[in-house]
Amino acid sequence: MPLNVVLEELGITRASWYRWRNRGQCPKTHRLPNGHLRVRRSDLDAFKADLEVA
Repeated sequence: MPLNVVLEELGITRASWYRWRNRGQCPKTHRLPNGHLRVRRSDLDAFKADLEVA
């Protein structure tokens, strides 16, 4: 799913996303040939489940 959809679902800004990413605290991302980032639904769901546990 596109990064903007992930950001909306998590309720965070793009700046927060990149801060989390630099700290290794975001779901696994995949870079497309055009440079855009994508997150698989299963990776996002697992990330959200980990957030709920913590």
